[in-house]
Amino acid sequence: MDQENAKPEAGVNSHYFSPNPQGELVPREIRVTLAGEDYTVTTAGGVFSPEHIDTGTRILLATTPTAPATGNLLDLGCGWGPIALNLALESPDATVWAVDVNERALELVRINAQRLGLTNINAVLVADVPGDIVFETIWSNPPIRVGKVELHALLEAWLPRLAPNAEAWLVVQRNLGADSLQKWLETEFSIPLEVLRENISKGFRVTRVRRPLN
Repeated sequence: MDQENAKPEAGVNSHYFSPNPQGELVPREIRVTLAGEDYTVTTAGGVFSPEHIDTGTRILLATTPTAPATGNLLDLGCGWGPIALNLALESPDATVWAVDVNERALELVRINAQRLGLTNINAVLVADVPGDIVFETIWSNPPIRVGKVELHALLEAWLPRLAPNAEAWLVVQRNLGADSLQKWLETEFSIPLEVLRENISKGFRVTRVRRPLN
């Protein structure tokens, strides 16, 4: 996840997209709404938006249709897990892949999945996702602050793994490059994609990216 400032614990000076945030994991509990119900989840400093579900993610969850009921679903840049948890709650018969570079974030996703009784989430590093898996949907609040080159490389690696006729949903803050990212997706991507702007709210834009059947 990205686009709002993370607030790490005192003494943690690494970015939330660092593989191993510095400082001891100090868990905290927050109340959140996921898949229409209220839950208590665990977060910590050194990950993105540890005090609440950030605005961009809330808008994404409010905009996207119900996730596919089965198959492999991807939360790209999962943070402590609100998107992955929402997907797993909505689609208990699907397999949800929660992917991040931040080891602490992945640990928190596992903690929260266990806490909510969810057995259909795999919280893993990129290298741990089997290369032959395709996804029925991808939901992402992508890590814009890693820079354009790294962001484009990330999307070039994962969007081609959409199943035919499947869709990705991306939320990006307008003043952090939503328009330029949409243009890149439309004109510079190496595979055919249908790109539509679905929603504009509170300075964020939700973009739907569909991989055609052919």
